[in-house]
Amino acid sequence: MLGCAGAGKTTFARALAEAINAPAVILDDIWRPEWGPDDLERFRRLLREAHAGDRWVSDGNFAVASFDLRLPRADLVVWLERPRWLCLWRASMRVFRSGEPHQLKDLRTVWAFIWSFDRINRPRIKAQLVAHGPAVLRIHLTDDRQTRAFLEDARRA
Repeated sequence: MLGCAGAGKTTFARALAEAINAPAVILDDIWRPEWGPDDLERFRRLLREAHAGDRWVSDGNFAVASFDLRLPRADLVVWLERPRWLCLWRASMRVFRSGEPHQLKDLRTVWAFIWSFDRINRPRIKAQLVAHGPAVLRIHLTDDRQTRAFLEDARRA
């Protein structure tokens, strides 16, 4: 599951994992906010363990740190495309949800990430897709109707 922050990756990944009876691997739940570059190997070890099974739904970009581990084992990449204004809105609203790891103090950083996603992160992600998963089927879901239809098809399969 790939896409900009606020696109709905985690919500969709959890729904898809439930629909196909597979574990949801949420990368934001694995990477700890207090970690830094020295913790990258620990993160990668945890990713290897989380993706060891035959079936999983993996949510999160972390392209440079994880695509070499995830893409060779992936059957499908789903990219959620949402308008920038919607991603900004969703990211802003989630800081007010109970139990949410995202904090109000981090909102400016998240907004900057979303604002520059197409210019900075999208090219990095695409380059890593080509490098580590050139043959993996990719689909883009661009609205709620498409995501609902995809989930319904997954439930029926």
